[in-house]
Amino acid sequence: QVQLVESGGGLVQPGGSLRLSCAASRSIFSFDLMGWYRQAPGKQRDVVASITRNDRTNYADSVTGRFTISRDNTNNTVNLQMNSLKPGDTAVYYCYARDFPRNYWGQGTQVTVSS
Repeated sequence: QVQLVESGGGLVQPGGSLRLSCAASRSIFSFDLMGWYRQAPGKQRDVVASITRNDRTNYADSVTGRFTISRDNTNNTVNLQMNSLKPGDTAVYYCYARDFPRNYWGQGTQVTVSS
């Protein structure tokens, strides 16, 4: 059973930064795709950023230029650097991993952007 454990969430002021990490229980080379989703209260879960095994990245339009996703193959983690945070970024952030056709999810970490 694969486990994904997120960390790094919290409360930050608008314009601030946070770094989320997702630690996998096995080598991340086994996943063809990893990424981050977020879900705000009353809204659907949407993709924020994704990264392939070959380090190809993709971002939602709303975070392009502010967020950066990266893989740390040594520590089996996927990170999301979030800069210039806005109140609209407030959500629960979920780590996602795909070992086709299986999908795995973390338990989520809360990010709150507020003054």
